[in-house]
Amino acid sequence: MPIAPSQVMGRTEFISLMAMMFATVAFSMDAMLAAIPDIADEIADGSVSHAAWILTSFVAGMGLGTFFAGPLSDAYGRKPVVYAGVVIYILSAMAAWTTSSLEWILFARFCQGLGAAGPRVVSMAMVRDLFSGREMARIISIAMAIFILVPAIAPAMGQVIINAFGWRSIFGTFIIFSLILVIWVGSRYNESLAVVDRRPLQMGLMLDAVKQLLTHKTVRLSILIQTFMLAMLFATLILIQPIYDQIYDRGETFPFWFGAVALFSGASSLLNAHIVTRFGMYRVVTRTLFIQVVIGATVLITLILFPAISFPLFVFWQFCLFSQAGLTMGNLNAISMEPMGHIAGMAASVIGSISTLGGALIASPVSLLLSDTPAPLIITVLGFGLCAMFLMSRINRQVTKN
Repeated sequence: MPIAPSQVMGRTEFISLMAMMFATVAFSMDAMLAAIPDIADEIADGSVSHAAWILTSFVAGMGLGTFFAGPLSDAYGRKPVVYAGVVIYILSAMAAWTTSSLEWILFARFCQGLGAAGPRVVSMAMVRDLFSGREMARIISIAMAIFILVPAIAPAMGQVIINAFGWRSIFGTFIIFSLILVIWVGSRYNESLAVVDRRPLQMGLMLDAVKQLLTHKTVRLSILIQTFMLAMLFATLILIQPIYDQIYDRGETFPFWFGAVALFSGASSLLNAHIVTRFGMYRVVTRTLFIQVVIGATVLITLILFPAISFPLFVFWQFCLFSQAGLTMGNLNAISMEPMGHIAGMAASVIGSISTLGGALIASPVSLLLSDTPAPLIITVLGFGLCAMFLMSRINRQVTKN
């Protein structure tokens, strides 16, 4: 049965399509993790921290592009913005594939992030066009559970491609991935934003939409929480490969460790889809953040007292961190988007842009923290988690008042 009278695809196909659109960003980042040592050796003078900029430059471009993708989709429809984003993404991938300068690759990756913002933002607007409330959170959670397969296999896939064709050929897989996506959207998804519901692309309307978002206390606090949550993930992604390689001497097997942790932690999104309709978005996020902070503090203390078990402790901590993302990010997006259905595209843009750019900015100095122990990363992430937990308590007080 179609998910709406205007659609030809059913719920299962729709969720699969949304999962692929979500996965554009994860695939674009995680497939590059295995390439960081080769990039460092070939074009970054052996500096792993400089090579890791290939991740942060993509995130920066995505954060900027996110701000514009939503208003454009509100003005011209969801599908044209997906098409435009894919074109930018493909051209940037081709440029990164062929250049030999670190600076130009970073610029190409920045532009690739701009293009990836299209599918990322529009997917959220598409879900909000057709669903609301806890059902929206459930759809997002199921899509994220499927999407988690991408970070589970992307580093291993990247390693296979590097071994066979060199690290530059990873950009070819990005092109193939995006072509499949755009063909799927073009052939199976009917435009979900009617012409009469579109908002003209006018600066006054855009500023008014931003004002509505930032003056709504629950939405504003949710954006800040998402910022700290993304900072936790970005900081971990920046240091994860060097930690496995330089601290634990497991660089060759890193893709398989990363994939296994991502795969098993993906079950948290399925768990969220099951429990969110029973307990509600606010309670699930609140309790998950509290548990994550307790686990982070416990792992840190144990790491200091028993350094001999450092590696299994770190893997356990990584699993818990990825799992809490599955129990929080979809719910936080739903909390932010729920009051903003009349400006869904703009809301998705502002929420995504502020949280992504803010998270990247906060996390970017973490590359300087690499040492002979993962403790600095765990301490940093624990601090971000405490900030998120405090802000969530303020949301709960606000909801209780209302």
